[in-house]
Amino acid sequence: MCHGLLLAAFTLYLALDTFVLARVYATVPSQEEAGQSLADAGSSQAVVSENAYSDGNITIAITQYRAYDTSIYVADVSLTSPQYLRTALAQDAYGRNVTERTSEMAQRNGAILAINGDYYGAQEEGYVIRNGVLYRSTASPGQEDLVIYGNGSFGIISEEQVSAQQLLEDGAQQVLSFGPALVTGGQIAVSQDEEVGKAAASNPRTAICVLGELHYLFVVSDGRTQESAGLSLYQLAEFLQGLGVQTAYNLDGGGSSTLYFMGEVLNNPTTNGRTIQERRVSDIVYIGT
Repeated sequence: MCHGLLLAAFTLYLALDTFVLARVYATVPSQEEAGQSLADAGSSQAVVSENAYSDGNITIAITQYRAYDTSIYVADVSLTSPQYLRTALAQDAYGRNVTERTSEMAQRNGAILAINGDYYGAQEEGYVIRNGVLYRSTASPGQEDLVIYGNGSFGIISEEQVSAQQLLEDGAQQVLSFGPALVTGGQIAVSQDEEVGKAAASNPRTAICVLGELHYLFVVSDGRTQESAGLSLYQLAEFLQGLGVQTAYNLDGGGSSTLYFMGEVLNNPTTNGRTIQERRVSDIVYIGT
């Protein structure tokens, strides 16, 4: 009996350690004060409407599309400098099971526009580089990453072929480890039956894309509801190719998929299709002044 109780307790601990207990491995300098003051300073010069923002350095226009029986939200972003494209970590910390809502991270960092990132905290492997800082260098076999370099350009790499340290030396500012790549060189890069986890299904999706120099798309689709069926990876790739993107990369989806703009969540995040609410995630990609 004692052996059984000990085994049950150990199993419970492993489950809690994997999915619940937060472990902070490194803290990130808070952007709250600087981000808020910069956002306030920028807002006095900005022209803002319900679906657009422009301040001379950042131009954002948001369009809602309807395709594949699904609502798709596309933020078209043009920048004068790559410094406005950033990432942030939940609770300003790198760790395991350290999470926060996309909107909370966005507000704390003075973001104008934000999407959920790769949810690095759900994995024990896969490169993590954020804002030029290397947090995790353990390669995940077969993992395809998006690299955002210091000049704002995108690259798709295999972790088996290049080290995280080499990427850092090559000028990587952000490395997002989810995938797969959806479009490369303007061509669809996934098959019709390819799926994350190899379980083909229609789901809410998040993607980040580049059209040209410092010209990006942040894309989120709804799904799992009567109003929106959701997209397969191929459908998302096909849709993005139609918008003229050169490179598109799939980020964490499902209940994580969230698009934030000027203080509001624009899409309908859901995990179960019944309740509309944000999932707590590890990180965001955002545009800020």
